Amino acid sequence: MTIVVGYVPTPEGEAALTQAIAEAKKSKETLLVINSSKGDALVDNRFAQEPEIQSIEDRLAGHGIQHIIKQPIRGHDAAAEVLDAAEEHDAGLIVIGLRRRSPVGKLIMGSVSQRILLEADCPVLAVKAD
Repeated sequence: MTIVVGYVPTPEGEAALTQAIAEAKKSKETLLVINSSKGDALVDNRFAQEPEIQSIEDRLAGHGIQHIIKQPIRGHDAAAEVLDAAEEHDAGLIVIGLRRRSPVGKLIMGSVSQRILLEADCPVLAVKAD
């Protein structure tokens, strides 16, 4: 089985990646990093650039973790990309990062996180940044 992590270059994305690395080391599973963009904007700050991807590659290799990094640009939202990857790779776990929210914001979780939590066929581990 595979561990899928939804990654964005934010503190929440880094927290998710750090936890996914810990889970992959513990279970000795392949780690699939998904960083996607709909491709509908000239600049997408949530889409990691080459230096960031190389840093992740080096970090995973340094931990001896078998891994795959995918950056799909297919017009799908991030939740669909993570869910599709989890299904395609028979994921045993999905790891996502959550933002801290105000009391009112807690009533309505982010749509990407909420969709992954509700639609995933495997356990989902949601982590917050320090």
